[in-house]
Amino acid sequence: MSPAPNGTLAVQVQIANGEPSSFPQAKSQKSMTKAERRELQEKQRAAKAAKAPTAPNGVNGKQGTKPAPPPPGPKKSGKAPETPLRSALAVSNKSSKDPKSATVATFDAAADKARGLRIFSHFGLPKPVSVGKGDIHPTIVRLALQFSNFKITGANARCIATLTAFKIVIQDYTTPPNNTLSRHLMTHLSPQISHLVAARPMSVTMGNAIRELKLEISGSDIDLPEQDAKDALCQKIDNYIRDRIIIADQVIEETAGNKIKDGDVVLTYARSSVVEKVLLGAQSDGRNFSVIVVDSRPMLEGKRLVSVLSAAGIQCTYLLLPAIGSVIREVSTVFVGAHSIHSNGAVYSRAGTALVAMMAKQNSVPVVVCCETYKFSEGVQLDSFTKNELAPIGDLFSSFPLTKPRESLQLHNRLNLEILNPLYDLTPPSCITAVVTEVGVIPPNSIGSIPLALGRLL
Repeated sequence: MSPAPNGTLAVQVQIANGEPSSFPQAKSQKSMTKAERRELQEKQRAAKAAKAPTAPNGVNGKQGTKPAPPPPGPKKSGKAPETPLRSALAVSNKSSKDPKSATVATFDAAADKARGLRIFSHFGLPKPVSVGKGDIHPTIVRLALQFSNFKITGANARCIATLTAFKIVIQDYTTPPNNTLSRHLMTHLSPQISHLVAARPMSVTMGNAIRELKLEISGSDIDLPEQDAKDALCQKIDNYIRDRIIIADQVIEETAGNKIKDGDVVLTYARSSVVEKVLLGAQSDGRNFSVIVVDSRPMLEGKRLVSVLSAAGIQCTYLLLPAIGSVIREVSTVFVGAHSIHSNGAVYSRAGTALVAMMAKQNSVPVVVCCETYKFSEGVQLDSFTKNELAPIGDLFSSFPLTKPRESLQLHNRLNLEILNPLYDLTPPSCITAVVTEVGVIPPNSIGSIPLALGRLL
């Protein structure tokens, strides 16, 4: 290799016909761009590939080795050299021929267009339940399916169903050899709990009940026979359901029912099992009042409440949430339930409760929250964005006049459309007048005293 007349290097390439050819390299490799270096390497590989078929077998000590197929070299004149942009376009064209790759690319494009709703991706999504790891009891599998399909809703109903399922799991449990029930039972229950949480995020009521169950399991007597220990745990579960839910509801029913007078107009939102008991109890005591049930999509739980109250002889009015401004001035008291209540007095309840409470406060209508103390959470939540769930999709949006069949009016997620139905919202304590619990009527700024009222920490 000798220097070229212009002072640059000359690179010699052996062509297939055996005659050497040279072309000047205008730049040194250090001053080349990445694309230029790649182009030079491709030309060198093409020259080697053209020379390789002329070599006899056995070169380099390898017998019968087939020559490697020549890598794609530079095309003939008429096409520009390959650049990173052209490579990306070639990969895109290749993937379009593959249906699987095309499907993935379509979903990626849809995800990019739905980027505006990615801020809600941390919400608990309703999803189909898969087979969990570990030994999952059939009762837990069935309960998880009911949770994920929203067949069982409501904090009290979910907690009672969970504890009842755990009773069956405990009775079917057998302690392995060289283990004790108090130590191994929690290892057996952990995958059951994880399976339920995978179906739907754990509620505060379930968390408090499971924490109490763990405490009872760890404190069980190791000298007690296994069946007696299991019976004792099941009895503790029954006592928890009786004391913290059933009897608590009876006390709240009596306390809150005394706030309803003859001629009152009571407004409630969605459907709370405790509020339903309060209204039915007040009606059975002979009080004459009417109820306005405010409801909202997509779950429309108030329809069930209206059917129960009207069947009991209570005068009811049913309307959707956007129309609450038309009737709020006629209301005497607002009664709402709660999914959980936090130590700062904020109430976490069905989405729309905060709007009802704010409208009531604006019109000087008292807002009474009916809530058992086992729904108390020591944490502080400032909004409903950091933690929430999504309600099930599949609501029917009827348009009038009805010109299409009802089946075609069902909305689902699809390209350029994402349905967002947050399940809960947070009502600030400033919009709440009082919280009725089984330990008495508590102002929202004193909710943190609930553990002291119970005489122990939750």
